[in-house]
Amino acid sequence: MTTATTEIIETPATHPPVPIPRSAKRNAATQAAKPPVRSEEPAARLTDEERFRRFGEAVDKIRRRVEEQIGKDDVDYITKVDNFSRAMTITGRALLHFSVGPVSWTAGVIALWIGRQLQATEIGHTALHGAFDGLPGADKFQSETFDWDVPIDEESWRYGHNIRHHQFTNIAGKDPDIHFGPVRLNAQTPHRTVNYFQVPIALAVASNFGFAMNPHFTGLLDVYSSNGRGGMDTLKDRSWKTIALAHWKTFRKWGPYYFRNYVFFPALAGPGFLKVLAGNVAAEILRDLYTAATIWCGHVGEDVKDYPEGTKARNRGEWYAMQVEGANNFEVPLPLSMLCGALDRQIEHHLFPKFPTNRLREVAPEIRQICEEYGISYRTGTWPNTLGKVFQRVWQLSFPDKPETVEAEAVRV
Repeated sequence: MTTATTEIIETPATHPPVPIPRSAKRNAATQAAKPPVRSEEPAARLTDEERFRRFGEAVDKIRRRVEEQIGKDDVDYITKVDNFSRAMTITGRALLHFSVGPVSWTAGVIALWIGRQLQATEIGHTALHGAFDGLPGADKFQSETFDWDVPIDEESWRYGHNIRHHQFTNIAGKDPDIHFGPVRLNAQTPHRTVNYFQVPIALAVASNFGFAMNPHFTGLLDVYSSNGRGGMDTLKDRSWKTIALAHWKTFRKWGPYYFRNYVFFPALAGPGFLKVLAGNVAAEILRDLYTAATIWCGHVGEDVKDYPEGTKARNRGEWYAMQVEGANNFEVPLPLSMLCGALDRQIEHHLFPKFPTNRLREVAPEIRQICEEYGISYRTGTWPNTLGKVFQRVWQLSFPDKPETVEAEAVRV
């Protein structure tokens, strides 16, 4: 792909660049799966401009069709998942509270993890993207009021993730997620001494992913560390008001969350305080490890494209292509996909960040087909292999870039 030269459409990623109204009404014409726009000649014979134009039209056709279909079925689906998630959470807490041995305690940990994993990904992540905003019967899943059962400030996450990351994916100076604190995730983040140790640091971050992501999004990391680029990822300045607000946003979520899980529920068990506390910690670690593995597999790898500072898409189709080539998919069964929040379909999620998870799974074959047709790199593989590539890339990035590597990076975008 050639380096882009004109402005990215600066519309929050929670809304498509050209907003398309939803309708809960469905009819036979919109329910039928329609084939993507076909080029009249092989993509190899098209100019880049024409290829991207036709690719964008094909993606938009899918978007319009699905937007017209989203409605009651999607609300019913997420409500069922939410009910199941809450039932598993209650079951897990009861098993931990009344456990009399390792079997019942372990069952409690697993049940609690499943409930909280679904709340974090399939339910919470999707709701905070605005997937159910304005839909009848989805009042509890509105993005502006949703109470996320993770230790991350919702307001800060919506800005850092929905707008910054999704609109400017892998673009240096725009996307704060090209690194997480001291963990360098692509070559656009300058190498620092701490990066030599980033493999064990990455494992520690993954084990405490929710805790670590909160200061990343609130801007607290800007106060106490550097992004290596001479600027800040989130904060606009270092005034005392800005710094105080970053602390407030961080602790207003950490405080109630960890009190509830590490003090209140264990205290209800009286003499069983320690076993309940241990169970809560174990479920938290399981959720954090699973979530970190999901998210990093969707964004990290030697063949995942990243873009130098100032890169801007020339048109809508090229922006779509940048989203596809800056992400990874991986293949898992439906139950694991639900625990991933459909982020095994990371490519489709970056194209359609407001789609409910069931819709992302639905359109994935079509997206893969039109990517192949128009010469857009669409990557997918097994989860173990993709995770292996993640750690290989994190290991590579723990060392300074060789001059020839930097030159190659500049060419490949």
